[in-house]
Amino acid sequence: MSFRTPTPYQPIVIDGGRVIDPAHGVDRIARLLIVDGHIAAIDPSDGDVPGDAHWIDARERIVTPGFVDLGAELRQPGREEDETIQSGSDAALAGGYTSVLCCSNTNPVIDSAAAVELVTQIAQRVGGVRVYPIACLSKAREAEQMAELAILAEAGAIGFSDSPRPMPNDALLKRALDYCRMFDLPIFDRPEVPGLAEGGVMHDGQVSLVLGLKGLPTEAEDLAVARDVRLAEATKGRLHVGPVSTMGAIDMIGRVKNRGIGITASVCPHNLHGSDALLRSFDSRFKVHPPMRSPAHVESLQQAVADGTIDAIQTGHMPRAGEKKGNDLDEAPFGAATLETTVSAVITDMVRTDILSWSRAIECLSTNPAKIAKLSAGTLGIGAPADVTILNPESSYTVHASEFLSKCQSTPMENRELYGRVTHTIVGGRLLFVCVEESAIVA
Repeated sequence: MSFRTPTPYQPIVIDGGRVIDPAHGVDRIARLLIVDGHIAAIDPSDGDVPGDAHWIDARERIVTPGFVDLGAELRQPGREEDETIQSGSDAALAGGYTSVLCCSNTNPVIDSAAAVELVTQIAQRVGGVRVYPIACLSKAREAEQMAELAILAEAGAIGFSDSPRPMPNDALLKRALDYCRMFDLPIFDRPEVPGLAEGGVMHDGQVSLVLGLKGLPTEAEDLAVARDVRLAEATKGRLHVGPVSTMGAIDMIGRVKNRGIGITASVCPHNLHGSDALLRSFDSRFKVHPPMRSPAHVESLQQAVADGTIDAIQTGHMPRAGEKKGNDLDEAPFGAATLETTVSAVITDMVRTDILSWSRAIECLSTNPAKIAKLSAGTLGIGAPADVTILNPESSYTVHASEFLSKCQSTPMENRELYGRVTHTIVGGRLLFVCVEESAIVA
């Protein structure tokens, strides 16, 4: 199948769509003009549209700032059997993402300027989604010595984290929060106490007891969040906690926010829908991290997103090769491909159920993540980079991981009917993804 695409940086007109930009309070039917890779005008007259512009009919579509993910594992270099920057970029574009923060657990890990630059160079050669490396917080991700944060920041690191590995070294985290204030860069912590979580397979509750599987207790997350928020309050450093999955974590985050402490938090889509009951199937596609919790936790997380306690929704993209996920449940690694389904899952589970408004959903998927990472993204303001996503809110599809552009073919969303199909993804004024008649094409 072929379709006509604009040449690079050819003007683009997105006409007749419902433009939603929470950063500027915009939510109306409008025309959007893109010129030279930037947003040039909203509702330009016909006379102001360049004659060579490429037109996109967006009637009955929603036009949003491109989505921003706060932490996806792209696995390259060193773990290309799971994912590459090329396949991860293609998956991100299909999911409506224009910017992705890349986790540091590559091989070698991203704890040197050379490693930061390598990821950046590969992403530039791929020429797809914008990739921003998160560098290691500790040398070799061993939680013993602080990484050379100043050098990593100068090389282009967008923040620091050992995620998905938690940071057990309290003193190191406190020093890092203090030190990072001079760069105004965030630290991202995956909250978990390793000693309590060691060997856990799923949420520690009634279902794990019945199944005879070792659980991941909520206390492992709650205690880590309590430490994180207290250190953030003491140092006034920029800390992002997440993804979180427990009622206790939400309670503590809400309390410190009420005291004016500027921490931020995020949640994954599978923690906003699925519960630990799904593990009764012993299917490893439901073995994700943070784990699926009980329905009470799911309901609390949904409310926390709605009321602003949780700032952002991140994909939690942890791709693992089929031969790894094919092991027995207790031996299979945590992980799933989620870049291509996160937006649709949020629309299906949160927007269509009236838990979130469209504006709030886009704020959590684009505007707030961009603010947390301090990116020039998450907005359709005049002069902003033209990172734009167009989606059909009424288009439904059944998830089949075999059709993913990601190399990972495991997802907890398998066989679910989801609403909200991404039809166009534009990065810097370049139309890089189009879904035509249910066929996806990456430029």
